[in-house]
Amino acid sequence: MQLRPLLIIAFSLLLGACHSVKLPLPTTLLPQSPPTRTLADAKKALDQATPCCTSFADFSYQNPLPWHPQQFVLGGTSPVAAINGVRSYFLSFALPTDAKLPYKIALKSELVGRSVTNSSYLFAPSVVLLDGAFQPIDSTDVKLCEYMGWSNSDSGAFGSVTVTDKRARYVVVYSSGKQQNDNTYWEQTASTFSINNTSSTPAATTMGGSYKIQHGPDGTVWVGMMDKTYAQAVDKAVCGKAPPGDGVLNTLRSDLPSHLSWGPL
Repeated sequence: MQLRPLLIIAFSLLLGACHSVKLPLPTTLLPQSPPTRTLADAKKALDQATPCCTSFADFSYQNPLPWHPQQFVLGGTSPVAAINGVRSYFLSFALPTDAKLPYKIALKSELVGRSVTNSSYLFAPSVVLLDGAFQPIDSTDVKLCEYMGWSNSDSGAFGSVTVTDKRARYVVVYSSGKQQNDNTYWEQTASTFSINNTSSTPAATTMGGSYKIQHGPDGTVWVGMMDKTYAQAVDKAVCGKAPPGDGVLNTLRSDLPSHLSWGPL
């Protein structure tokens, strides 16, 4: 066996330990909301809740949209709206009046459950933009795409909405009937790396397979103006099965700093 490929692999693993090579997080490190109830129980709780609002004009818009994505937990005692015959927990904000058009609203949902399994689920957001008279001018079921970064804060199911209409004054984040009955593609690579607690060195673990994560009525969602970290996550997120690649070594070479040149493999 040639020595160069072995040296390349060893060097790549060392760089991975220094956070220079992008490797997926183990599922145990993914951002996950506490599994307070099963999906069936969560749906039942929402069905039994009393809606506070049936019109967008009933919502409170005292809180401004955060300038950076912030965490919100939906469920339990959160207010419930009945929109188009569908009940949903929701968030409502006033949009910035001094933001230059177009701008983006960033969203991220965390897994509800201990790990990526068939029992896990996500709160899948729908976004409605309203004018000054609380009339809808745009509505979007946000497509969520998986991205795993180096920490909980930059890992999860990401999406975004672009605001282009100068009439937009308010925004409502909820989950439509279509979203609540849909799912999000989630993929785990055949191998990934975790940190050994005793030696602080990468250790290979096996987490193969892909999943269709169910959408549920509650969960943890991040909402706010798009920032650089979220923009990178949205751009690199996995939305479905990727086409066949050129092999792991070519992938690693493309991810490493450009000043490292090893020549042809």
